[in-house]
Amino acid sequence: MSPERFGTMREILAAPSPIGLEAAMTRGVLEPYLNKHSLDAWKVHSFKGNAGIVLDTAPDQDDAFTVMIIGHADKIRMQVRSIGDDGKIWVNSDSMLPTTLLGHKVALFCEDPNALGNWRCLKGGTIEAIGAIHFADAKVRSGDSGIKPNMLYLELHIHGENKKEQVEALGIRPGDPILLDRPIEPGFSPNTFSGAYLDNGLGCFVAAEVARLLAEKGGLKNVRYLAAMASHEEIGRFGSRVLVEHFRPEVSIAVDVAHDFDAAPGISDRRYEPLSMGSGFTLTHGSICSASLNSMITQIGGEHGIPIQHELAGRDTGTDAMAAVLAAVDSAAASIGLPIRNMHTISESGHTFDVDAAIYGLFHLLCHMDEMNGGKGITAADLQDGHPRLDNSSPLGHQEASSD
Repeated sequence: MSPERFGTMREILAAPSPIGLEAAMTRGVLEPYLNKHSLDAWKVHSFKGNAGIVLDTAPDQDDAFTVMIIGHADKIRMQVRSIGDDGKIWVNSDSMLPTTLLGHKVALFCEDPNALGNWRCLKGGTIEAIGAIHFADAKVRSGDSGIKPNMLYLELHIHGENKKEQVEALGIRPGDPILLDRPIEPGFSPNTFSGAYLDNGLGCFVAAEVARLLAEKGGLKNVRYLAAMASHEEIGRFGSRVLVEHFRPEVSIAVDVAHDFDAAPGISDRRYEPLSMGSGFTLTHGSICSASLNSMITQIGGEHGIPIQHELAGRDTGTDAMAAVLAAVDSAAASIGLPIRNMHTISESGHTFDVDAAIYGLFHLLCHMDEMNGGKGITAADLQDGHPRLDNSSPLGHQEASSD
């Protein structure tokens, strides 16, 4: 990955965009970047009820075959629960293990009490739970017990009289979001990077880079590409289903993070798929994923030397690939992942090769769809008539030797 591309990825991932407050990433970073690399006819859509955005390469062609690639801009956040008389700001841990949060610097965002609607950022605090090993009970000190979510608080080093009043005077109140404060940086090993919130600015970055490559190519003739930057994924995939219902694409592809199971500690007995960072993007099979679309993605990867790792899902992909079925929209779905380590921590880590593989894999997929049917482009009928027929499958197995 070039230094320029890495810098763009870092800027996107660093944008403070907790769940429900995604505009710093979508409107502050992604929209200017998309506009800078767009063709004149393209348009960025925004929405009333959420801060998601969608880049549209054919805004005046509602009848065109439409492919939506979805990343989600929202970050898992902590939230203020209450303020103690001692000045401690008690917080919830959302979808992060409480133990992984201890001692890390964070940024708290709150409205100015004298000018509501204007937000301020408070830095310098850390997440704590016990205060010191000397205050922990015997089981915590021995490792037999752990940190519970209701033990976590934000330490702002408040001192003196009326500590609670000092905190409240800052405008801090229940519900205020708190984010881990660590932008990505290059990792120790070549082509790796580490930091907070790879989940899922990476998906937004991939969708945006696909758009940039299409602009450099001169656009598509037959396929309408929608680069969707969704909101509210981490609390139920609520933003993406709104976007899919609004545009009703024929194809919807989620780009999210996946686990590097190969390097995960203590799970060998679970027989997870041998996914590994640095070995290409992942492609999910099962759940609502389209078998014919998956075959097309795999074929394109093989033709262009782009490695693909295969993983499975049962009832739910766990990603925005579910958006269409949740919105009751008929759309062929796929779920692509970028294998990372330490998911939902301040030290998530990934590999630039996997990110580039996803970008170019999806770019070539769109170009292939655009040139199908003798240059006329893919059609809805290609999907409707392309479902695999297992009743026509060929027998494969041990064949008895002929006795003649």
